[in-house]
Amino acid sequence: MALLSEADHRRVSDAVGEAERRSSGEIVTVLAERSDGYSDIALAWAALVAFTLLTLLAFVPHWPLDAYAGLHESWNAEWPDGEIFAMAAGIGILTFLIVWLVQLNDAVRFALVPGRVKTARVEDRAIALFRVGAERRTHGRTGIMIYLSMDEHRAEIVADRAIAEKVDDHVWGDAMAAMLVELKQGDIAAGMIAAIERVGAVLAEHFPREEDDVNELPDRLIEI
Repeated sequence: MALLSEADHRRVSDAVGEAERRSSGEIVTVLAERSDGYSDIALAWAALVAFTLLTLLAFVPHWPLDAYAGLHESWNAEWPDGEIFAMAAGIGILTFLIVWLVQLNDAVRFALVPGRVKTARVEDRAIALFRVGAERRTHGRTGIMIYLSMDEHRAEIVADRAIAEKVDDHVWGDAMAAMLVELKQGDIAAGMIAAIERVGAVLAEHFPREEDDVNELPDRLIEI
């Protein structure tokens, strides 16, 4: 399902084209629904809860045994070691499956992913996409990518070497701030456009357009 309408795609693409008219830099915009599935985090939570419960049972082993005996109306039940271990294994497996199944709900799974993990995964995804689609694909290595990952509520700006050597990372903070203002209003396209305008201004300052400049990367918004 598309995150933006065709009209919004055109708005973003037109903003990229306008920004590039003043600079030899090339701006690539990418909008992603999410940067990772976080299945490893879901499995980690399921294992953590299961092992924690098993550890607690080691200190209070009688309540599950008494509960099981009560269900079967057993008197003075004696439990062979094998049955105790089987019951513990069953509780651990059942707990693992329940916690894992609960996290099949996207909202629950994303709520349980630590913020630092989301930030790291979004950054890794942005860098990977940049290396495939923009890095070293311009004559002067002046490509830059604005990457927005919706489910994580994270954004990244990744620049090619020539830009990174002239522009410090903190300079992009203004573009990120402008984007966030619009995103908080629910207008994704306006957020992307605000960032494009700020990035374009920086590129125009450091990399003014040359007479023989050609468009080397697509202006269209890439939605994945």
